[in-house]
Amino acid sequence: MPRITSRPESLAFRVFRGNDAVRSGAITPEQLRSSAWLRKRYNVYADSRLEDDHALSCRAAAAVLPSGTVIAGRSAAYLLGVQHAADGASDVEVYPRVETRLGHRAGIRVHTGTLEPADLIVTSGLSSTCAARTAWDVARWLRAVEAVPIVDSLLGSGAVTPAELDFYARLRLGLRGSRRAADAFRLADGRAQSPRESELRVRLVGAGLPKPVAQLPVMLPGGLILHPDLAWEEYRVAAEYDGLWHATADQLHRDRRRLNRLVGAGWIVLHVTSQRLRTDMPGVVREVRDALISRGWRPRSG
Repeated sequence: MPRITSRPESLAFRVFRGNDAVRSGAITPEQLRSSAWLRKRYNVYADSRLEDDHALSCRAAAAVLPSGTVIAGRSAAYLLGVQHAADGASDVEVYPRVETRLGHRAGIRVHTGTLEPADLIVTSGLSSTCAARTAWDVARWLRAVEAVPIVDSLLGSGAVTPAELDFYARLRLGLRGSRRAADAFRLADGRAQSPRESELRVRLVGAGLPKPVAQLPVMLPGGLILHPDLAWEEYRVAAEYDGLWHATADQLHRDRRRLNRLVGAGWIVLHVTSQRLRTDMPGVVREVRDALISRGWRPRSG
């Protein structure tokens, strides 16, 4: 392993162009090869003490892109706090400056479109799209099953409100992808507690089932209030997504005890594991459909 050299104060915790640092005399080419530095792109380095996440990838991309380039899409969502939107290996999504043509660059996905001044903010020192524009772009560019979990997280964090998304979408009716974005916004629910819970909701609705409410407060006799992951209140049917956070014995015991009380109050409670979400979604849909039908729901004919 290369020896870690001392880090010049001017480069500490920074992302920088290697040739600029060498030219300024801050570091030598040999020192640049030390494990004190993380090579993020050609000629772009970062202090290895920085977390190697998607935000660092955005900073590295910004170091080689023309000024005025705007971070967009999943990358902008990540900067806005949606950590599941991207990771260190994901492409950095950008809008170029209007008069600039960006050729192919590894690890960078270039989108085209018109940005209004109100669409732009500065996040973590980088120019990026605002939450409403980010949600709209994600909803236009991605399948609903990928986009809605990101939009849910933006809503859940308070970065944007349902009213703001509705207003943003209505102003852009007729533009390319606007219908797709509007459909995703109608599916979104900021009360969702996890991306997989959001995915489950989208898949169920996509299979023709009525839209459930996320984390619906259900008051039981005695005053206890429970919040099933997905609930069809009219039919007293609920679905619970059992993800990794349910894996500990204590958590599983608490969850089962809580949901048993919901069953005791006359609800049907179905459980969906991460494995079934990946490999047996038709079976999940069939079980939820049968439960809803048993409680009076009727699928639309035709």
